[in-house]
Amino acid sequence: MRTEQKLHYILRIAIAMCFIGHGVFGVITKEIWCNYFAVFGIGKVTAYSLMPWVGAFDILMGVIMLVYPVRAIALWLVVWGTFTAFLRPMSGEPFAEVIERAGNFGAPLALLILSGGIKNWKQLFVPIDPSAQISAKTMETVSHCLKVVVFLLLMGHGWLNVIEKKGLLNQYASLGFSYPGKVAVMVGVFEIAAALMVLIKPVRNILLVLFIWKISTELFYPHYEVFEWIERGGSYGAILALWFAHKETSPGFSVSSLQKFNKQEPTNQL
Repeated sequence: MRTEQKLHYILRIAIAMCFIGHGVFGVITKEIWCNYFAVFGIGKVTAYSLMPWVGAFDILMGVIMLVYPVRAIALWLVVWGTFTAFLRPMSGEPFAEVIERAGNFGAPLALLILSGGIKNWKQLFVPIDPSAQISAKTMETVSHCLKVVVFLLLMGHGWLNVIEKKGLLNQYASLGFSYPGKVAVMVGVFEIAAALMVLIKPVRNILLVLFIWKISTELFYPHYEVFEWIERGGSYGAILALWFAHKETSPGFSVSSLQKFNKQEPTNQL
C-alpha cells in the first residue's frame, strides 16, 4: 500500500474502534453517563432509557465507517466527538478530560483532511476512495493535524496523572504500587514531556514507543477493560498514523518525491 492508503485504513479502523467502544457503554448503561445527561436537566430514569439508543447509534456510525466510509459520517463524528468530550467539564470533571479525548474527534478530522476535505455537499455521501493519490501539501496538513491531536491526547492524559485522577490511582494500586500518587506524577511528567516532544519535533522511533506505551497502559482499566481499550482506538490510530505520515513529511520531502514514491511503491501488497 502507498502511505496515504495506510493512513486511510488506520484512521478508519481507529474511528470505528472509538465509536463502537463508546457505543457499547451506552448499551450497557454506564452509570457515569447520567452526569452528562444531567447537564441538560435529564433525570436518571430517562437517562438510563436513552443510553442504549445513543449507544446503538454510535455503534452504527462506527460500523458504517468500516464498510462504507463517507464524509458525512466522518464530519458528524468530529462534531459528536467534540461535543461529548466537552460534556465532561460541563458535568464537573477536569478540562483535561476534553483534550485527553482528542483522538475521538481528531481521527475523523484527519481522515477528512486526507480525503481532500469537503468541496461541495454532494461529496458528503460519496464513499471516500482509499486509493486516491494526494499531494505533498495535503500529506503535510494531515501530519500537522495528527501532531496536534497526539500532543493533546498525551498532554491531557499526563495532566490527569499529575492531578492524581482517582481512576488512575486505582489502576496503579491494582497493579501493586504502594504509592500510586507518586507513580501518577511520574507518569504524568513523562507523558507531558512526550507531548511537547511530539509538538516541537516528533521522532519516529519515539512515536513507535509511545504507540506501544498507549496500547499497553490502556489495558489497565479496572472495569470494562476490553471496551475501554477499544474506545481509545482513536488515540492509538492517531499515533500510528503520525508515525507513517512523519516519514513522508521529513526534511527534503517534496511533491515530486511523493509522486515518485507513489509510482514506485506497489499497490497490491499489504
